[in-house]
Amino acid sequence: MENALQLLALAPRWSAWLTPIWILGLGALTGAGLLCILWGMFRVLSRVPQLGSIAADPKRTVRLTTIMAGVLSLLVIPLLIVPSAADRGLFETILLSGASMLLSWCACYAFLVLCWRRTVDEIIPAVQEGALWYMLILVVTAFAWFGVVGAFLVDRPADVISSIARIPATGETSHTASVAGPTTADEEPISTVDVEFRTDELRAMSVSATGRLTFSYRPFEESTEDQMILVTADEPYQEQRPDLSPPGNVLIETVRLMHVRNESGQAIEMSITYRTAPAYAQVRSIPMVALVIALITMIYLVQRAAMPRMSAIALATFKSEIAQPLFWLAVGFGAFAIVVFVYIPYNTFGEDIKMLKDTGLTMIMVLGILVALWSASNSVAEEIEGRTALTVLSKPLGRRSFVLGKFIGISWTTLLLFVFLGGWFLVWVARKPIFDSREYGTGLPPWELCYVEMMSVLPGLLLAYMETLVLAALSVAISTRLNLLANFTICLTIYLLGHLTPLVVQSNVTSFEIVRFFGQLIATIFPNLEHFNVQAAVAAGVDVPYEYLAWAFCYCLVYSVIAMLLALIMFEDRDLA
Repeated sequence: MENALQLLALAPRWSAWLTPIWILGLGALTGAGLLCILWGMFRVLSRVPQLGSIAADPKRTVRLTTIMAGVLSLLVIPLLIVPSAADRGLFETILLSGASMLLSWCACYAFLVLCWRRTVDEIIPAVQEGALWYMLILVVTAFAWFGVVGAFLVDRPADVISSIARIPATGETSHTASVAGPTTADEEPISTVDVEFRTDELRAMSVSATGRLTFSYRPFEESTEDQMILVTADEPYQEQRPDLSPPGNVLIETVRLMHVRNESGQAIEMSITYRTAPAYAQVRSIPMVALVIALITMIYLVQRAAMPRMSAIALATFKSEIAQPLFWLAVGFGAFAIVVFVYIPYNTFGEDIKMLKDTGLTMIMVLGILVALWSASNSVAEEIEGRTALTVLSKPLGRRSFVLGKFIGISWTTLLLFVFLGGWFLVWVARKPIFDSREYGTGLPPWELCYVEMMSVLPGLLLAYMETLVLAALSVAISTRLNLLANFTICLTIYLLGHLTPLVVQSNVTSFEIVRFFGQLIATIFPNLEHFNVQAAVAAGVDVPYEYLAWAFCYCLVYSVIAMLLALIMFEDRDLA
């Protein structure tokens, strides 16, 4: 009996911890299902004779891709970018248009390659090799499996799943209406405005008017004083509701009419804006997780089919680096340290969760950079010094494919590290609020809070991986000429300068001309790694906007391309004999 009572007492804590992880599991399960659907779709398309053989001719594929991308851009740019161009500057509009054209070209090219019969026939062997195999094992055996089993461990799983179907029906809606004035001096005309939302899904409401009015969601003869809301020209109505799960006994109804009473004595104009979200708004992350899984898988398959020689070098590099003890030592140490970080008393008076996120993100980034630098030195510098590169290049393989293949293999290796440690870190960040509530004697936090803390870590992980990619590209370039020790020394210097130089440039020390000159020179030549440093914002719970992530990715892409061009130039005339 006593054991049963202890299990009942622990059940809410387990539910609050496991529910956010279960939602991620549903996303992984959806992603696995999406991959199966895409596999079946491309298999059918590959049997179309004209479509299944296009990618066999690279030049024809590029020409057709350019035509398709041009047509797609003509549809996307006028619909998505031009209408909002007035809110942006001319430079930003041009950049967004160029990015849309580039993304359209990549999407069309990937479509043609994935429709290639050879690509479809080799999907199973491709999945069973390289980083994709390890990632899918993690997705299927851990998160997707828990997406099924977790339904028996969380509270109201049926309501959470039903909220998924409500995602397309929610969003922000605006209405404008004219409310007629009175025809007699004593009349207060009543009108209705068409709206449509569910009471459990309303998250924000804004009502403004050019005069005085009262509105209610029910007819005025059926409404109480609390249900009637007054709006004036000087005091519009604003309502905000948190994304908390509705209680089990909440009254769910659909509001289709807003009853309005004009009290201003003349015709007025009113504006209504409301934002809705599913009752369990957290389910919006499920399709995002599924799309990320599908996107990573398709990128790997397109790379393998479109660049077979480069992909062979990347695969050999990946297999070589995960066979190194350092990779699995980094994974093991990181997994152990993350668990330890949860139970360390930081003595921050209830803010331990911030220290956990800051410390965990920094540790994962440092481990990723360490693995990237070691892999670059081990797979490039040592192969050059050991004459292995000469043997590889004696085959029909160019130096460009060799260098780029090494970088791609290192990128997949570090991505696997981030996926392993990042997934483990998310699990324990969701645990931390529950552990703190027990330590400080506060009430059990709702699972929504655990979910928010867990999801706030994702932008930090993404930016940390971008910073790792930049340093990996620089390390590959340096490894074409220098050995392991010199590579580590130079990359460590770049890392320190990349984080410290922006602070020096903005500080009072720049009143000295010589310091200002060298600070701006270093900030111009070396990458500004502070762009990827958002650990403080993530720890404080500040939302990182998607626009910032997009610009950071562009910055990462530019510096990685520059480093790869430098690597090609330095390796082109390197004597391998």
